[in-house]
Amino acid sequence: MKVEIYADVLCPWCYIGKRRLAAALETVAGRESVELVWRAYELAPEQGRVPGPTAAEAMSEWWGDQAPARVAHIQALGAAEGLELNLGLAKPVSTFDAHRLNLLAARHGLAAEMMERLLRAYHTEGLNVADPDVLRRLGAEAGLDAGEVDAVLTGDAHADDVRADRRSAAERGITGVPTLVIDGGPPVPGVQPVADLRRLLELALAR
Repeated sequence: MKVEIYADVLCPWCYIGKRRLAAALETVAGRESVELVWRAYELAPEQGRVPGPTAAEAMSEWWGDQAPARVAHIQALGAAEGLELNLGLAKPVSTFDAHRLNLLAARHGLAAEMMERLLRAYHTEGLNVADPDVLRRLGAEAGLDAGEVDAVLTGDAHADDVRADRRSAAERGITGVPTLVIDGGPPVPGVQPVADLRRLLELALAR
């Protein structure tokens, strides 16, 4: 069974959803037959490589006076999953190259490790995940070959794959992340209670 996960590195909910999905899978009978496929979804394709305002500052522009409470809520939900979400440190940038790097990792069965490292780098450490030097280091830490990483970052490998994921999201009516597509079924929210995610997976496996 294939579970496709549309996600972006900039999204704190995607980090929370990744943790919850992993927890759900831990107790699902037949989990060894579940294939996780990470799909690229750029939340801010217009962003460049140079960091600007922090995520918390951007949220203040979106939500006004409600922003502090919403930021605190996101951080509390992250903490419940063992995550440190430093929204006052993370600065949104382009994630196009980060997604290309994750697609390289997927070829080597390391997509989960690469996505985890990218999410932690951005949300916890406040690193610039559009900086090629940062991506080279993160790729190495996730277990990728330095030469292959460099070839991706200096060329256009997997660029078409990122664009194809963008098109598939549009075709499936996906407008936000994280979103799951379980065994080709309709898209469902990726941030749900662990018990609900487990139930969805078990129902799909039972079909």
